[in-house]
Amino acid sequence: MNPVIDTILDHRSIRVFTNDPISKVQLDTIISAGIAASSSSLLQVNSIIRITDMEKRKALVELSGGQPYVEGAAEFLVFCIDFQRHHEMNPDVKAEYTELTLIGAIDAGIMAQNCLLAAESMGLGGVYIGGLRTHAQEVDDLLELPQHTAVLFGMCLGHPDQTPQQKPRLSPEVIVHENTYKPLDKNKIHEYDETMLQYYATRNSNQKQSSWSEQITSKLSQESRPHIKGYLNNKGLAIK
Repeated sequence: MNPVIDTILDHRSIRVFTNDPISKVQLDTIISAGIAASSSSLLQVNSIIRITDMEKRKALVELSGGQPYVEGAAEFLVFCIDFQRHHEMNPDVKAEYTELTLIGAIDAGIMAQNCLLAAESMGLGGVYIGGLRTHAQEVDDLLELPQHTAVLFGMCLGHPDQTPQQKPRLSPEVIVHENTYKPLDKNKIHEYDETMLQYYATRNSNQKQSSWSEQITSKLSQESRPHIKGYLNNKGLAIK
């Protein structure tokens, strides 16, 4: 269709990288693409922490749940909600409202996706690291984040040294509603479960026998980082 759409539709997470560095020009372009992303009311309430200290990288491997590519990737970026600069501009800024925390999280996702798409358009690859939130306060301490600033997720970037199969997604017939929310078509979920079972059975690595329904039922029936609310509240966020 066009190179932009081709890049978007060809996305897959990369977790194995070569030792080749990302050039300064490439990284500058990736960051510029992120900063160019949409920002609610132009608030620009995000910061990116580039981790070049390899001792911190090693620590972040453990804090992310033992994900080795955090250390092995050419670049590792941490995306944060950041209302600290706004507080420094005007101490009367009321960052404690949950709406503003949502804006910070949403805008960080938009910024990060721009970064990843820019990287992929150059033949690079990457993967999001939400596991940083498992030990959010420890990551926060390691990166010396100020008040009103909170860690959201990381991103590994580098030259791919793997070509994983593309993971199937739910059909637009399940995702897209018109005018009103429509009841779930469980036949479509069953079809997707069969697709995922086939995908897991035939992919190059980490084969498993589990449907999508089984996976998400298991995940959503457990606690999901219950410490996050307290962490955000301690940072002066999502209080009201």
